[in-house]
Amino acid sequence: MKTAEAWSELPLAYAPVEYLVREASQQWERDEAMALRRAVFCIEQGIFARDDRDAIDDHALLLVAMSCNAGMPEQVVGTVRIHSGAAAGEWWGSRLAVHPAFRSQGHLGATLIRLAVSRAHALGCTLFLAQVQLQNEPLFRKLGWTTLGECEVQGRPHARMRADLGFYPPCHDPVSGFVTRAKVSR
Repeated sequence: MKTAEAWSELPLAYAPVEYLVREASQQWERDEAMALRRAVFCIEQGIFARDDRDAIDDHALLLVAMSCNAGMPEQVVGTVRIHSGAAAGEWWGSRLAVHPAFRSQGHLGATLIRLAVSRAHALGCTLFLAQVQLQNEPLFRKLGWTTLGECEVQGRPHARMRADLGFYPPCHDPVSGFVTRAKVSR
């Protein structure tokens, strides 16, 4: 098994210029998303021992960010899942993960969050919530989220947050999703 440091420092074979963020529509996308979650939450962060899957995965929608080569999706480099909550209209986002080599590329985390809320909005969401690792709270605030309080998840502090649905128009075509471009270094 690779160490967290070795895994997170793998060099990029090439630098993609475009990323496609959409609902996973093929088995390879789902498989790579689950492998990425294991790498981030089990190997890198050590939050889970072997696997981060739970009963929510049985009914959650899985969204992916994929690097593209010649306009075609090639590799899953980010993921998040969304699922309905206990109350009518309540939706949750969870397990947001971006490969370390791509965290500074193309606003992938923000684009995954945007699609997550927009897709749930199209499915009747009236309240979108997430339990966010504290280091990511500023990003969510920047994206129109409000902190409701603090909580603990898997023994780690998190912020319980709510999205402002006014920032997220409904996305009725999740397979087409969103395209984002890589940041250009100058």
